[in-house]
Amino acid sequence: MERMASSRRDPAVRAAVEQGLLSPAEPVVALLDTAGIRASAAALTSAFAAVTDAPVLHAFAVKAAPLVPVLRLLHAAGIGAEAASPGELALARAAGIPPGRTVLDSPAKTPEELRGALALGIAVNADNFQELARLDALAAATTAPLPPLGLRVNPQVGAGSIDALSTATATSKFGVALRDEGAREAVVRAFLDRPWLTRLHVHTGSQGVPLALMARGVGEAYALAEEINRAAGGRRIDTLDIGGGLPVNFASDEETPTYAEYARLLAATVPGLFDGRYRLVTEFGRSLLAKHGTVLTRVEYTKTSGGRPIAVTHAGVQLVTRTVYAPASWPLRVLAYDSGGRPRTGETTVQDVAGPACFAGDLIATGRALPPLRPGDVVAVPDTGAYCFAHHYAYNSLPRPAVHGFTVAGDGTVAFATVRRAQTTDEIVAESGGDLADALVG
Repeated sequence: MERMASSRRDPAVRAAVEQGLLSPAEPVVALLDTAGIRASAAALTSAFAAVTDAPVLHAFAVKAAPLVPVLRLLHAAGIGAEAASPGELALARAAGIPPGRTVLDSPAKTPEELRGALALGIAVNADNFQELARLDALAAATTAPLPPLGLRVNPQVGAGSIDALSTATATSKFGVALRDEGAREAVVRAFLDRPWLTRLHVHTGSQGVPLALMARGVGEAYALAEEINRAAGGRRIDTLDIGGGLPVNFASDEETPTYAEYARLLAATVPGLFDGRYRLVTEFGRSLLAKHGTVLTRVEYTKTSGGRPIAVTHAGVQLVTRTVYAPASWPLRVLAYDSGGRPRTGETTVQDVAGPACFAGDLIATGRALPPLRPGDVVAVPDTGAYCFAHHYAYNSLPRPAVHGFTVAGDGTVAFATVRRAQTTDEIVAESGGDLADALVG
């Protein structure tokens, strides 16, 4: 898998330079490997198909890569959408994803959002009892069939290595905390009182959460579903939404852990999950896209400070925000190419790779051993297909870069397709109230 990823990336970097996608006029771009995305989608669907015959909706977490062409590509590969805001719902609809293959999750849904989702036939996972009360009122006010409705629970099984991404801790803001006094009983009663409440939703976390902890969270939700169905005297809960959260390896091109490993672990630890009694929903995001995105940036200047070589580039906090602010939790690789887009080889030297933003911490790599970089060289930052360049942070009013998907033919020819155009300075001014310049002085 490592060889396959680099065999596509290297010709794509060179072609991006040769075809002028990366140039002095446009010194930073982002690339998406469409073959890699399709392969990850196929790996996900086949992993679960190998352990169950039950219906499974794999709903991509839109927040991981909110780009309409990406959602359309995943839809064509059999993947639906999990949205957590009206904006994400709009993106999923623009991509042509049907309501029946869409799930709405959010801890702060407004009555209007709930009303709109129900009218469209979109499945909703309520976050708390107050939201269930809102759904009670909406359900009572309509004679139309309701879409699938569920409740998110927090199994409180603990945290992974990144606290901010651990959603099943004792004090997580998500879902009904099952171990709080009286909460489990209240959840059971909520289902017994609402025949239209047919799903349980759980999501233990994301990057930094080990597979065993993820599986434990799913097991807690499964046990609760069994308890509710016994209390109801029948199959009240027919679907388990087990969330996503498969971690990503950022240390190399190897894609590990795999969906197959996780599916086999679930089958071993929660065997009843796959015996056909429950429909399943998954909500993977980062693991479908991260490995298939690469930021390319030109080196503008090189300098030395305190004896440390520094390469100043155009990619920094605006594109890899988490890495800049929390480098220990979000380390990224950097790869060196010459000005023609060919991989640099030979002796290395320890150097920093800096971004363009006006604060000292805007560094995408510190103390890395790389071939000496020169002005005009190209730096590639792989593994940035999720939660990076699609989530622009407008520090210093730096523009959003263009995003291009690419395919590599058997003869090495690279074809690009624009996924998102580069932001212009006129657009920056317009978004910053340019037409309202006199609003505060008029």
